[in-house]
Amino acid sequence: MRFIKLPHLPSSNVEARKSDLMTDLWYKGKETRIKQDKQEKRVQMKNIVIFGAPGSGKGTQSDLLIEHYGLEHISTGDVLRNEIKKGTELGNTAKSFIDNGQLIPDDLMVNILASVYDSFGRAHKGVIFDGFPRTIPQAEALKKMLDERGDKIAAMIELDVPEDELMKRLIKRGQESGRADDNEETIKKRLVVYHQQTQPLIEWYQKEGLHHHIDGLGTLERIFADIQKIIDNL
Repeated sequence: MRFIKLPHLPSSNVEARKSDLMTDLWYKGKETRIKQDKQEKRVQMKNIVIFGAPGSGKGTQSDLLIEHYGLEHISTGDVLRNEIKKGTELGNTAKSFIDNGQLIPDDLMVNILASVYDSFGRAHKGVIFDGFPRTIPQAEALKKMLDERGDKIAAMIELDVPEDELMKRLIKRGQESGRADDNEETIKKRLVVYHQQTQPLIEWYQKEGLHHHIDGLGTLERIFADIQKIIDNL
């Protein structure tokens, strides 16, 4: 005769309660692991503000960071051109300000950046913000936008380059690329705007505990190695 082994069934109310308790503990343990996984993903997400004057090497170092860490990249100039080219509602609104020679309002710029940021989904490794923020109100708006998504800026990396070197780099870039705005007079105006409006962000991010200073004068390899040390220790 063949016997079939039946699954164990609780023989008493005590055993039934024990069984229920074990089930509850299993589910609670699973929920805890899920929360830990989410927290781990959030810790691994490294949103970076790369900061510096025109010609400090933000674009070059951003490219190296993208290649090495697999980060996403938001350049305000590229984003605006893309939104305008696609003819999106936000892009058309931005174009109306640009065509009238007006600065794009901070709330509109943040809405555009939020749209791009959300397009990366929730599994991205982090985003490099290049060219934004440029003022303290913009930094506050960016912080609020990320807070609403449960995210944050992990570090603000400042590329510090002497002004005479910036002039040399930008004039050379203008000669090589033919960019009309890379002439001496325009460059001086851009640097004045940087010192007046943008440089105060250094102190703001220092107070946030996120500011990291990098000597931006030297070889690409040495500068990038210094940036790597910061990001690897976040």
